[in-house]
Amino acid sequence: MPKQEDKIEVDGVVVEALPNTQFMVELENGHRVLAYLSGKMRKFYIRIALGDKVRIEMSSYDMTRGRIIFRHRDQLANQIEE
Repeated sequence: MPKQEDKIEVDGVVVEALPNTQFMVELENGHRVLAYLSGKMRKFYIRIALGDKVRIEMSSYDMTRGRIIFRHRDQLANQIEE
């Protein structure tokens, strides 16, 4: 099982919704990452829409895929932009 030290957390914006609860997320540095919902987000029916700011957990070994672990609220998203 991978250790927590191998994970990288970054913020991004959802730009495309794909089948099987996968999303294309554009990171702050301009890269695009294919991301899926974490189990807890599925369990608590947290919905993701286009334009939502999300936090992604990525492996240091594969920087093209990630797991969405948090959706920022509107007020928090506005503070991050400023």
